Amino acid sequence: MHRMIPTTIRPMRPTDVAEATAAILDAGWGDRREFFDFVSVHPECRPVVAERDNVVIGTGVGTVNGTVGWIGTIFVVPGARGNGLGRALTEAVQAELATAGCRTEVLVATAMGRPIYERLGFEIQCWYRTVEAPGLDVDVAAAEDPDRGRIRPFANGDLATMARLDAAASGEDRAHLLAAFATATSASCLERPDGSLAGFVVRAPWGGGATVAVDPEDALMILQHRQRGAGPAGHVRAGVVDLNLDGLDRLERAGWTEAWRAIRMIRGEPLRWQPTQLWGQFNHALG
Repeated sequence: MHRMIPTTIRPMRPTDVAEATAAILDAGWGDRREFFDFVSVHPECRPVVAERDNVVIGTGVGTVNGTVGWIGTIFVVPGARGNGLGRALTEAVQAELATAGCRTEVLVATAMGRPIYERLGFEIQCWYRTVEAPGLDVDVAAAEDPDRGRIRPFANGDLATMARLDAAASGEDRAHLLAAFATATSASCLERPDGSLAGFVVRAPWGGGATVAVDPEDALMILQHRQRGAGPAGHVRAGVVDLNLDGLDRLERAGWTEAWRAIRMIRGEPLRWQPTQLWGQFNHALG
C-alpha cells in the first residue's frame, strides 16, 4: 500500500533559494536566483514554497504594494502538476496578501494558469504586450542628442517625486521597490524644462524595470535613452498594456515589434490607475 506523502506550503526562506532556483531551471523557466534572493528577504514580499518529503516542488510570490497585491511565480514541478497544487499555492499567497491589507489582487496569467485564476474569481483586465527594439549606436545618438540633455542619473532627492508619479500611474504604492532598486547607475530621470520630473526608469537587478512617463513623447525619449545604453549589439524591451493604444502605435512607428503578450487579471476593488503612463514593469510578481 502506497504511503501518501503530505505537501506543506510555508514561507520561503533564504535557504530555499538554491533549491527553488534549480527546480525552475530544470523546468525551463529561466534563472530566478537573483529574484528569489530579493523576495526571500524583502519585507513587502510574501514568497512561499510547496515542500514534499523535504523537497521543494512549487513556489509562489506575493508583493504588497499598499492596498494592491501582486501574485506571481506560481510554479509546480512537472511531476506534481494536475493535483490542485497551483491553486493551493495561489490561495496561500492570497491569504498572505489579505493579512497585509491588500484589497485588490493583480496577476499575469499563463495559458496553464488562467483557468485556475478564473475559478478563483479573477477577471481579465487587459493584455500586456511586450515589445522590443534593437540598441542604438552611441556615437550617432550622441551627435543627434535626441534627449537634449533632459535625461540624467537618479539622485536620492528624486525618490519622493518618483513615488508620486508612480502611484498615479500604477494605482499602487511601489515606493519600497523604487527605494530598493534605484541608484545612479540603475535609474534615470527625465526632467521638464522647468526642472521638474516628467518620468523615470528604474531597472531591477534581473533586468526588468519600471518605466513611467506622463507624456508619450517623454516615454519614447526614455526608451530611446535605454536603446543607446544597450548599444548596437543589444536590444531593449518595454511592457505596455493594450489600453495604451496610442503608445503602442507610436512604438510600432518607431520600429518596435511585439515579442510576446499575456493576460493581466484582477480581483477585488477596482484599480485607480493611468495605464497610458506605464511603459515597463519590474516583473510580473512585483508589478
